[in-house]
Amino acid sequence: MRKNKGKTNTTEKEFVFEYKAGRNHCVLKVPLQFPIQENVSDLHGRLMLLHKIPCFVENELKSRLLAFIERETLEDYDRDAEAALQRLTSGEVDINKLTNLWAKAYTETTLEHARPEEPSWDEDFADVYHELIHSPASETLLNLEHNYYVSVSELISERDMELKKLQERQAVEMDKVMQELGKTLTDHDVNTVAAQHFDAQQVLENKWASELKQVTGIQKQEYQEWVIKLHQDLHNPNNSTINEEIKVQSGQLAEAGEMGARLFEEQRQLEESFTIHLGAQLKTMHNLRLVRANVLDFCKHRRHGSGGAKLRRLQTALSLYSVSLCGLVLLVDNRVNSYSGIKRDFATVSKECTDFHFPRLSEQLEVVQQVVLYARAQRSSKQREHGSAGKNGSSDDKSKNLERNSSNILPGEFYITRHSNLSEVHIVFHLCVDDNMRSGNLTARDPAIMGLRNILKVCCTHDITTITIPLLLVHDMSEEMTIPWCLKRAELVFKCVKGFMMEMASWDGGISRTVQFLVPQSISEEMFYQLSNMLPQIFRVSSTLTLTSKR
Repeated sequence: MRKNKGKTNTTEKEFVFEYKAGRNHCVLKVPLQFPIQENVSDLHGRLMLLHKIPCFVENELKSRLLAFIERETLEDYDRDAEAALQRLTSGEVDINKLTNLWAKAYTETTLEHARPEEPSWDEDFADVYHELIHSPASETLLNLEHNYYVSVSELISERDMELKKLQERQAVEMDKVMQELGKTLTDHDVNTVAAQHFDAQQVLENKWASELKQVTGIQKQEYQEWVIKLHQDLHNPNNSTINEEIKVQSGQLAEAGEMGARLFEEQRQLEESFTIHLGAQLKTMHNLRLVRANVLDFCKHRRHGSGGAKLRRLQTALSLYSVSLCGLVLLVDNRVNSYSGIKRDFATVSKECTDFHFPRLSEQLEVVQQVVLYARAQRSSKQREHGSAGKNGSSDDKSKNLERNSSNILPGEFYITRHSNLSEVHIVFHLCVDDNMRSGNLTARDPAIMGLRNILKVCCTHDITTITIPLLLVHDMSEEMTIPWCLKRAELVFKCVKGFMMEMASWDGGISRTVQFLVPQSISEEMFYQLSNMLPQIFRVSSTLTLTSKR
């Protein structure tokens, strides 16, 4: 008998199983619905339990059941196939329509017949730029980028000057208002003037932000179009004027300000370099550096760069689309924005030069914010499903904190931004830390330390071979950071990073990397050299062994 349940045709068939239990001859008859929708092993177990089948016929029952289901299923398939062929021969089904459906289904599910994906504009531009930056046109590209940077810097200078003048006028006006307070003016009048000043500053800042966004957008479009055109001209053998286009303009990156740039380099470049070998059996060579500098020095461009600055910028451009990327760890608070502290300073630096390859920082942070909200929603739903949120006080407090601030990240978590407009960095890891970083009781299990481990793991899986890490897990020194505090913190970070680097061999097979340990610019030279002496003791730096023989 065939029954129609919705769109699925089912057939009921009787399964018969005979067996002997002592002198008794037993017969089991079970009606089954075909096609079978359940697991055969589950069906067999239920039959054994419900009908109290003896265990000595368990295997025989299962083999008979499997054979019955397979035989009847094949018969149903054959019957359906015969019916389909009958409809085809009788003209009930359009053969042309059927073959078209089969051909479409085959081509859509078979890889060799699939249409190749068309490369996107970003991929095309990346390939073209990578080819040009490794050609004689590289100097021209860098000169053009520098010209754009200078024009944006001048615009930012105009903005800062106009904002400064507005603030000076408002300060004078507020002084006059405060002198009249209690005489001809009240607190309400003072609040009204303060609100007007705030609105005026907001209007001016929004005006300049809009203008900067428009200018950088035009620059990015012009630059990309120019790069594509230059690439086409280079591949055109009939174009004889292209050599004029890529003339080396050594004066473009002006030598003016050479003394100031050199002074800046001397102030920053207090560093020590080491070579180490890590690994249990197969050892891998790594380069370690201890550098005293401001963390944003790795991001800033200089309008009048020295030769060293130009070389670093060229190196950054050459490795932009490569397997040797440079990363930087930036310590931030738990809010995903660019409105305060080091985040605001970094955003200011990133706006000084147009990014011709990646979205603006504000656009990347918007995407990060959406991902954080989605991740928090997923985590909250899973906690509610498993009922694990309230098992202990700490997890319950963390859950409540997430509910109140679902857009924030937790200590030890980090988000990543990509950049082509920074001096020496392609990737920035924004690692969330809290006030616990100023404590002297930090342990190897602290979320910030585990965050460093996860960052190094990302470096292994995404071709980041140079990473800069704040050694003391702070960007600025304060009073409580005494010499013992610094030595203890540096020893902890050195030992943890060494362990993580030894793990890298299992993550990436053992690739040589450069790890830069950064200490704040305000740290003393004496403290710097104490840390420098500590590093080779922990990492066991390679040294030359001189052998002498006595006769």
